[in-house]
This record gives sequence, structure tokens and C-alpha cells, in this order.
Amino acid sequence: MMADDGATKPVGELGEDEAKTELERLAETIAAHDRHYFQEDAPEISDADYDALRRRNKEIEARFPDLVRLDSPSARLGARPVSRFSKVRHALPMLSLDNAFAEEDVAEFVARIRRFLGLSADAPLTFVAEPKIDGLSASLRYERGRLVVGATRGDGSEGEDVTANIRTIGEIPQILPDDVPEVLEVRGEVYMSHADFRALNGRMEANGGGRTFANPRNAAAGSLRQLDSSITASRTLHFFAYGWGEVSEDIGETQFDAVKRLGGWGFRTNPLMVRCRTPEELVAHYRRIEADRANLGYDIDGVVYKVDDLGLQLRLGFVSRAPRWAIAHKFAAEQALTVLEDIEIQVGRTGSLTPVAKLKPVTVGGVVVSNATLHNEDYVRGIGNDGKPLRDGKDIRIGDTVIVQRAGDVIPQIVDVVLTKRPEDAEPFRFPHACPECGSDAVREHNPKSGREDSVRRCTGGLICPAQAMERIKHFVARDAFDIDGLGDKQVEAFYRDGLIAHPSDIFTLRQRDERSLRKLSAREGWGFTSAANLFAAIDERREIDLNRVIYALGIRHVGETNARLLARHYSDFPAFRETAVSAGEGNEAAWADLVAIEGIGPVVGEAIVQFFREEHNREEVARLLEQVTPRPMESVAIDSPVAGKTVVFTGSLERMTREEAKAMAERLGAKVAGSVSAKTDLVVAGPGGGSKLKKAAELGIEVIDEEAWFVRVGQ
Repeated sequence: MMADDGATKPVGELGEDEAKTELERLAETIAAHDRHYFQEDAPEISDADYDALRRRNKEIEARFPDLVRLDSPSARLGARPVSRFSKVRHALPMLSLDNAFAEEDVAEFVARIRRFLGLSADAPLTFVAEPKIDGLSASLRYERGRLVVGATRGDGSEGEDVTANIRTIGEIPQILPDDVPEVLEVRGEVYMSHADFRALNGRMEANGGGRTFANPRNAAAGSLRQLDSSITASRTLHFFAYGWGEVSEDIGETQFDAVKRLGGWGFRTNPLMVRCRTPEELVAHYRRIEADRANLGYDIDGVVYKVDDLGLQLRLGFVSRAPRWAIAHKFAAEQALTVLEDIEIQVGRTGSLTPVAKLKPVTVGGVVVSNATLHNEDYVRGIGNDGKPLRDGKDIRIGDTVIVQRAGDVIPQIVDVVLTKRPEDAEPFRFPHACPECGSDAVREHNPKSGREDSVRRCTGGLICPAQAMERIKHFVARDAFDIDGLGDKQVEAFYRDGLIAHPSDIFTLRQRDERSLRKLSAREGWGFTSAANLFAAIDERREIDLNRVIYALGIRHVGETNARLLARHYSDFPAFRETAVSAGEGNEAAWADLVAIEGIGPVVGEAIVQFFREEHNREEVARLLEQVTPRPMESVAIDSPVAGKTVVFTGSLERMTREEAKAMAERLGAKVAGSVSAKTDLVVAGPGGGSKLKKAAELGIEVIDEEAWFVRVGQ
């Protein structure tokens, strides 16, 4: 896990360098916990802690939009599907939800929707509120009323094919009535009740003391992912339907009525779903559900609020990994006491040294926790990033009894030390001044903006540091990058250590080198012919890959998954992207203007891209990679739209839609939205007060239309 510059500092007080470091820490810790939760069914922290991490990440990105990382959790959904199941690509992505933790967050969610839609404070706006089931998300595809595919959410784009196991769940109908659409994807949550969970663990203990499950969520996920469907059938699973994916015809005009219609077709829906009209009504329903939580008979971790009108949902659209029209109001954090047995130092991809607490395992909110973040050197010493005392100045020592907290879906953290239980021989922890991986000096740089040392101590070894080199390769094969099955963290570490992979491009020559080798991969400990063949096949599957994944995988600073998509959509192919970046680095003003004009990019990200391609070793590695890999253009959202592939600039005061709504509409129609006018702009949509952008468009001879003409052009 990563250290950070500002883990304990309020977001509003973070400097830019502190924010960069904090986003780095958050990205790595959230990714690790996504793997524990979604892929291994063995979470190490509570939902409340995890949500707190994601919320802090989102707040920092909102304050520093130019710092959004290449591996930003804001664009990430869970972990990649495990290789034992075949993959299913969802016709429509299965997205996650942003979170609210306080009443003020709920009020802001409602206010944000009103602002986006341009609605006054007294304009009618209805929501639905329903319990957030703590289970495993699933999508059920019906064709002509027959269940044909059941899949997990996976990473949101691809899930695991668990059709045989889905068919064993009695509450899921196999055949639907005649009045259903020809294609209907029903989405919901597979879960296990408290009674069934206790019965299952009782049977497992009685049958020879087999491994029992920590909580109902883990039990449901483990049961649904059985290779032998008869095992799934022997365990009682339940299903609540709450939404839908692809449908061949509309199933309602409101969320409430559409879910009721699902109920009429035989799906179990939650009886606690209600309509609300104000933030106060939403919170009141949350409080009612929270008060009765223990009596429900199944686990929930919050309440979900959704805009009821499906037409408004369409207008609101999505941002990154979540819909604008929904939010999850999560329940509060939980704490526990345990003993800190050791402190380990981990080295991250950018060289930061992070102290990680190794704890005597303790259950916090139903999840066994054995690791916790200690953030940075000062945090261990009891000093905040502002130089003021933390925990009343108490430092953290090996052997201490500590209070561990999980809040949301965040990595656990130590929030306090019980001094009365401190061993007499406990000594202050000495933070290393040399990298534990390569022995290079580890330094804390001076921050000229704050006038203080950065909280993060970094290895100065760069690419000679094996930890940094390995972390870069791990990023390259990560879920949102090349996503190569069978090449996880352990395999990357082993291959790097043994000299099989030193650079990402080496992955794609591995089979050729293995065929010439006297010691085949299949002869390595833990491998065999089948596992080696499967890895080579998985690598070959990624020789043609989406352009945005390639850009993301390069590891360019500040270029997260979201920015990679923006760049891929704007440039369409890799040569155009690379040539623009190289030209901009050589002083070509037009290339620089084109790069930084992309909505969401800007000069900070632009400079990072230019700097990446200035480095000769980066250009050489990209060239080697492109000899092995073919990036394919990113698909437009609507390829048959009149503005698909066009670069559009909105300027002036729009009257029928807000600026955010206009941008969302254009992107939904496959257009590229830029923030400024350049020679590559195809169309300017202008309201009153267009100003300098209109003047620039006139100078360049670019077509300018008004808002009404825009709606005519796109057929809306």
C-alpha cells in the first residue's frame, strides 16, 4: 500500500503535491481491496472504511481535476473475472454507485441533480429509495422469455458466466410470461439470509470442520462461483431484482413502475422500496430502515436513492463509473481493538515508502482485518501533515494495542493507541532512510509551496529499483489495462525476479523465448503444460486491444482510465495520439493546443503526456510494444449519430439544457467535446454571450449553430 502526503489532512487544506501523493496511496489501496472483495470473496476491511477511501479520493479529484490518475478508483468497478469461468461481455455496463455518508451529502446529491437539469428548488422531482443489499450483483439475460445467460458484474464490462449456478436459485424464474420484451436483462443482487448462512456454516462444521464463511455476503459469492452447480444448488440463495440492462422495448416510464412490472413477471423485489420527494423524506426512510436493519433477516449496508423518472435518468447520464441519477447512502463505520504485531515498509510504483500495520487478526463489522494503513512516516510518529499533533501526539509502536476502524469500502486504518496497554519494552519505530528493495537513499523532498518536507519518503533508485519496475508491469497487466488472465502480481514478481520479463513488451515475446528455452515455463514450480498454454493464449488474446486500455497501461502520470478514454475518443488511433504528443514536446503550438483543448485534459495532464514521450526509453518501449500489439479504435457511443466522431464546442448561455447536460448529450451521441476552439473543431454550438470562442470560430471558418439548430441536427 502507498503512503500519502495528506491522509489525515482535510481535503480543503491539501497542497497540490500532497494531493498527488494521497491520490497515489488511495489508488493502490483501493485496488488491493477491490481484489480482496470482488475476486477473492475475502475482504479485509469494512464497507464503511472502503467507502470512506473512495469518498476521499473523489473529493480530492474534484478539487484537483488535473491530478486524476491513470488508475483512478473513480473509473474502476471491482476486479477482473477469475479465469475458471468463461467471460460474458455485458451489453450495457453494470456500473457502481457513488456514496453518501451524511445528511448533507444527500441534500447535495439532490441539489446537484437540480443544477444539472436546470430545475428550480420548487420544481417537482421524485426519487425512489430502497435497501442496498449486501450480496453479489448479477445480470440475467432473457431472450423470448427464456433465461439464456446469468453473469456476475465482474469489472462492470465483463463478468463471469455462472448460468448453470443461477438456474439453481429457486427465486429466479426460468421462463417469463408472454408479455415480456423479446430481450430483457434483469439486474439484481444474489444474497444469503441470516438463517441460511447459519445453517450452511453449521453443516460445514458438522461435516468435518471445513472452512466456514465469515459473513453472508462471502457465503453467497462463494456459493455462486462454484464450478460444480450441484454445490450451489445445495445452498439456499435468494435474489432481489432492482433494475435492468439491455431491453428491446421500454418497460416503464419510472423506476418505481418498472420495478413493479418486474415483480409482476415473477421476480422478487424489495417491499421496502418507496417514493420520496425531498432530501428530508429520503433521510427519514433511511432512518426507518436503519432502525429495523437487525430484523430484516438479510444484510444491507445502506439505502439507495434513484431519480424516479426514467427520462430524467437518460438526461442525467453517467460520469465515469457511476450514474449521476443514483447514490448509495451508507451506514456508519465500525471499530475494534487488536495488537500491532509488526510494521512493514512497502515500495510503490513511484517509489513511495508506505508503512503497513500487520495486525493480530480481528473481526470488524463481519470482516477479518489483518492489515491496516499507517499512511506515512509522520502519521506513525503522531504528527499531522500540518505539523500539529495527531492522536494527542501519541506515536504508534510494535506491540501496541490499537483501535482499528473500517468505514465504507476503505482500507482499515489505525485511529488511536491505548497507552495503558503499551508494553514496557516497546520502542519508537525507526523509519528507514534507505529503500528496503534496492538500498538507494529514501528521501523526503522539500515542498516549496508548503515550506515543509513532504510526508512521503521516496526511493531515489528509479528504474533500478525492482519494486518500482515490478509495480509498473503490474499496472500494465491490471484489470483496466491489458487484463491478462494468469499474469497476476505473484506471477509478475516471479517472472521479473527470474529475468523473464523486464519491460511490458517482454510479455508478448514470452512464448517465442519459451519455445527456445531449455527450461520451459511449463517445467517451473507451480506450472504445467496446461497453465503455461493458458497464459500464452491469454497473452495472445490481448494482441488486439482497445486504444484506451493501451494509453492507460503506459502509466503516464495523471492519465487515469477516464483520461485515457478521453484521449482515445479524441485521437481514434495511437499514431495520432503519439504524433501529437511528440510534436507538442518539440514546440508545435497547434499540437499543444489540440492536446490541452480536450475537455478534461488541460495543461497539467498535457505536460505529463509530453514529458512521457520526451523520454527516449519510453519511446523505444512504446515502439517495441506496438510491434506486438494492435490498438483498436475506441467505439463511439452512437456511431450512426449525425455528430458521431465530430469535435464540438459549446459556448454562451444555453437555454434548453445546462452546459453539463449538453456535454453529456454530445458524448452520448458519439461526439468529442472540447473546451476551446481549434483548427480541429468541427462545430460550435453557441448561446447568447459566446464571446471569444465565436470570434475564434469565425477566424477559422468553423460552422456555428444555435441551440435550436443543435437539437434539429441531432434529431432530438
